[in-house]
Amino acid sequence: MTQLIPLSSPDIRDEDLLEVAEALRSGRLTLGPWVEQFERMVAHRAGRPFGVAVGSAAAAMAVSLRALGIGPGDEVVTPAFAFAGTAEAILQVGATPRFVDCDPGTLSLDLGAVERAITPRTRCVLAEVVFGNPAGLRELALLCARHEVPLIEDAGGGLGTVVGGEALGRFGRLAIFSFYPNKPVTTGEGAVIVTHDDRLADLCRSLRNHGRPSREAPRSMHSPGLGSALLHERLGWSCRMSDLNAALGLSQLRRLDEIMHLRQCVADGYLRRLMDKPDIILPTIPPETRMSWSVWVVRLSDRFTSLDRDEIIAGLRRHDIGACNYYPPVPMLPAFRKLAGHEPGSFPMAESASQRTIALPFHNRLTEREQDLVCQTLDVMMQRTAFARQ
Repeated sequence: MTQLIPLSSPDIRDEDLLEVAEALRSGRLTLGPWVEQFERMVAHRAGRPFGVAVGSAAAAMAVSLRALGIGPGDEVVTPAFAFAGTAEAILQVGATPRFVDCDPGTLSLDLGAVERAITPRTRCVLAEVVFGNPAGLRELALLCARHEVPLIEDAGGGLGTVVGGEALGRFGRLAIFSFYPNKPVTTGEGAVIVTHDDRLADLCRSLRNHGRPSREAPRSMHSPGLGSALLHERLGWSCRMSDLNAALGLSQLRRLDEIMHLRQCVADGYLRRLMDKPDIILPTIPPETRMSWSVWVVRLSDRFTSLDRDEIIAGLRRHDIGACNYYPPVPMLPAFRKLAGHEPGSFPMAESASQRTIALPFHNRLTEREQDLVCQTLDVMMQRTAFARQ
């Protein structure tokens, strides 16, 4: 059902359509010039020399893990409070996720829990930048370096975020940016892996394309005149990004600073309207941070239960306002609970936060009037829920 105020809405303009049409007319629809240019621009914005475009963020995580040589028998430390795609990718390469709890203030990985989770079998830390918040990322990178364990940043839609003068995407050995429709820049579906390691970049390019060579090998290695297009060097996946997707992303990326400004205005609008509500916990962003906002997620105080939160979300939806419960704890989801062997109470902060989070409508074109309506309706639903419990 179409909502009056949707949870998210991509900002597609005429110049985006023209760029996609040009790519379509070119006749080169995959691994062509638009993909290559998009990779370069994303990598440049993240302060990294290499970018590898992939069909989805989940595929990018699996490719990154495999490029690091991670597989059966290995453990990967990852957050319990995150989108399920992180754990999904770990399992898809045959490794075991070691879930850890989140920090109560920022919802980022709890650094003490990460340190306790590292064992001799730990091959990697795969950390989601929760709701785009880079809090604790620098400290996490130092912790990983001290234990000589590579860090993969699942940076989500955070392209353009800068914290303490350092661009998001520069903290891990690899970082992954998503360009799903709710992100500041969208390709429809797709992601880009960025890294400073040319060997890893080559491996990722090969793995996204059936394990074929990332560069053309000398013809003398094969039958005369055949080249290496079908020389499969390793097992890989078919998860390339098309030039049509890259063309859309490239057009949007040219106005990333404008998009970030528009979204910061929306974030500021929510802050003004909600900062005096004692039962609403707002995002805690590190100082000296310029955010590239993808979502706006608030938490209710512990006066409210998960049933209260669900009723508030239902109330917002009844008024045609998009809202969602980001995120259920990954180890407690049906797809992971039996495999992980965790019982309720294993991750107290993740479980507590997940019972009270509400994602509110957030996109470039959200108007002041719409924000007023969202916040007024949220306030009414909270009051009704609190009154019903008395």
